[in-house]
Amino acid sequence: MKKLFILMCATGLTFSVATAKEGKKKSCCQKKAATTCVKPTEVKVGNPADVKAASGPFQIENLQYGYADLEKAIDKETMEIHFSKHYLGYTNNLNKAVEGKSIANQSIEEILKNLDMSNGALRNNGGGFYNHRMYFATMSPNGGGTPTGKLAEAINQTFGSFDALKKQLEEAGAKRFGSGWAWLFVNKQGKLQVGSTANQDNPLMPGLDISGTPILGIDVWEHAYYLKYQNKRGAYLDAFFSVVDWNKVAENYAKAIAQ
Repeated sequence: MKKLFILMCATGLTFSVATAKEGKKKSCCQKKAATTCVKPTEVKVGNPADVKAASGPFQIENLQYGYADLEKAIDKETMEIHFSKHYLGYTNNLNKAVEGKSIANQSIEEILKNLDMSNGALRNNGGGFYNHRMYFATMSPNGGGTPTGKLAEAINQTFGSFDALKKQLEEAGAKRFGSGWAWLFVNKQGKLQVGSTANQDNPLMPGLDISGTPILGIDVWEHAYYLKYQNKRGAYLDAFFSVVDWNKVAENYAKAIAQ
């Protein structure tokens, strides 16, 4: 009985020591894991001023803000990839598509209005260049709010209110199947209209369901929003209006109705 008691005590002591060691090990692991969790990797982005297209008649339009300046709507990593990869890629490929051709001396608007829609390289890259140039130019860290002046008057006359316009644009973007754009444009009758196009098409191109001069384009390709919003395109569309530069859109409107 005495031997059994001694054996039980020794076993208990061994178990206690082992448990204590395991608890200490687990505590250290938990502490290490917790330390790792509170140190997220910082995403570093470059300078948009460093993005330059290869030689050719069409060049990148300088971004008037930093990649991180639209964080309330679009994350900085998405902005950098979109601007320095997608926009740049369309610009370089457009220059290749017009190289050695007479159309290299035309404006992008002239090229698109007289486009042979069977020319895939020119259609996709010319559209991609024009669309992205407008997209980035009509956003601002100081954007949002509502339009004023003649643009506001035209919106109220055509749609009834700014909220009604916003709803139509969001619906146009949400219902566009796959990749494409939602547009606010001036049609052939000089009136504002909302519509959408697939891929990199836009209302300047011939033979589409909508026709006119764009003044605001919303990119609904997944590369424009997926890192922040995943499949929630509607949330991206709603947030987009917080960065719209309505002064720039008003400039585009004035030019469109003067044509």
